[in-house]
Amino acid sequence: MIHASEHEQLGRIGLSLPMLQQLVRLGGIPDDHRLMRITEVQRDALHLHDGDAEMPARALPALLQALALHDDALAVGDWVLAARNPHGQWWVQQRLPPLTQIARRLHDGRDKVTRTVIVSNVDTALLVMGLDHDFNLRRLERYLALVRLAGVSAVVVLTKADLCADAAARLRQVQALLPPDTAAVALDAQGDEPARWLAPWLQPGHTLVLLGSSGTGKSTLTNALLGHPVQATGGTRQGDGRGRHTTTSRSLHLTPQGACIVDTPGLRTLRLDVESGDVAQVFDDIARLAPRCRFRNCRHEQEPGCAVRDGVPSERLRNFHKLQREAQRDTLSVLQRQAQQAVWKQRSRAARAVIHAKRG
Repeated sequence: MIHASEHEQLGRIGLSLPMLQQLVRLGGIPDDHRLMRITEVQRDALHLHDGDAEMPARALPALLQALALHDDALAVGDWVLAARNPHGQWWVQQRLPPLTQIARRLHDGRDKVTRTVIVSNVDTALLVMGLDHDFNLRRLERYLALVRLAGVSAVVVLTKADLCADAAARLRQVQALLPPDTAAVALDAQGDEPARWLAPWLQPGHTLVLLGSSGTGKSTLTNALLGHPVQATGGTRQGDGRGRHTTTSRSLHLTPQGACIVDTPGLRTLRLDVESGDVAQVFDDIARLAPRCRFRNCRHEQEPGCAVRDGVPSERLRNFHKLQREAQRDTLSVLQRQAQQAVWKQRSRAARAVIHAKRG
């Protein structure tokens, strides 16, 4: 088992009691193995941290194949058991089951949907959104759904408050959208302000992940929380304010306060890794009003007596339906998706025929 000195050392990189219990259930640590945490993933190369130093490593192909069979993969934040080979190189032998895991779905535009793990074993997600062209409440709803479905608490961080004349008004808009247990702050991502505002979530042993679009200031925020420049930063494009990718991989860093923070590249697309029926779980207002609908199976679309349609803003309800449709499409088999496309094509041909007939 882990000695007291090792526990203190591993605690610097976020080792928690629940993860220790996971380790006990797996039978402990073999004599020639070490418990370490993944701090960076670069294709087939990894970086591991033992609480004292970081070292390069690779994972056994058998482990990667076993995870892939379950649409799973190693990710930053994972706890692993690693051992040296005769040449002194570290190889990951086993992964401890993650306590939390944030993942998304990727669609290739045809018939293939894959699952991509973003990060593992995080306590809080900092959802970063700029108070400029990036400000988008519908996208924020999607990020909130992503982390809450993963069992991770969220804090909304509105950056570039120093450049926004109506920062307070936009902060109130965001707060009106959030569930009661979710905080939101508006700040300048540079200087001492981030560490001061986010101090409650920077306690030792706590792990945070920054999520948001490119150009929102995630890397700038990471540097401010670390107290020195670690991540490269860049500006936004003139005209549309779209961000440039400066962070190209996910990486875990230790803050002076004792927390671990994971910076991530900006996400251009974000499809939830969830079944369509589970989307309502994270739309608290819809879940609260649904029992008041006239019909028990109300879809909150055109049904009479729908309490949700009367009590929820139309844009929010449209976003809810959009997320449900995406989740439903992503769970279809190839044959089901092809059959659905055939129906759409038939309806399209019928509509064109009607238009052609009307035009004479």
